[in-house]
Amino acid sequence: MTQRVELATVMDRLGIDELITEYAVAVDDGDWEAYRGLFTADGRADYRSAGGIEGDARQVAAWLAQHMRLFPMRQHLIVNRRVRFGVREQDIGDTAQVQADYVNPMRFAGSDGGPDGSSNGGPDGGSGEPDFVCGGRYAFAFARTYDGWRLREVVVQEKWRRMQPAREGNATP
Repeated sequence: MTQRVELATVMDRLGIDELITEYAVAVDDGDWEAYRGLFTADGRADYRSAGGIEGDARQVAAWLAQHMRLFPMRQHLIVNRRVRFGVREQDIGDTAQVQADYVNPMRFAGSDGGPDGSSNGGPDGGSGEPDFVCGGRYAFAFARTYDGWRLREVVVQEKWRRMQPAREGNATP
């Protein structure tokens, strides 16, 4: 490979890595407009293995907006990213597949002090520890567009979950 090709590959990897981070931040912050903007026009997501739905990015964003209210505190940690570039329309590097492991600690609404679960712990709140933690693997499919890399598909493959026992005085659904 030439240095130019190697630099382009590094830049593509950085762009894809940034998009995965933007995905995690959008879900964790509940920014569903940003979430939808990460996908191609025909982009889809499949959360069925985690008890969710499968559909186009708009449908899934609406479902997430409704159901993630149960967890006002959430923090995706997405690691071990394996990137593989593909071929589309005879051009090298127009698609990419990424497998990435995740751990996602969350806190139920109302389980840590205030009614929205927003306490950071401390003398007047709870411990701040998550009530619910899940982990698994994402399968991301990316496409290069005129606006840069976008998600064509996200498939969640949840492998495990753990719920903390309810602590006295804290409400959990």
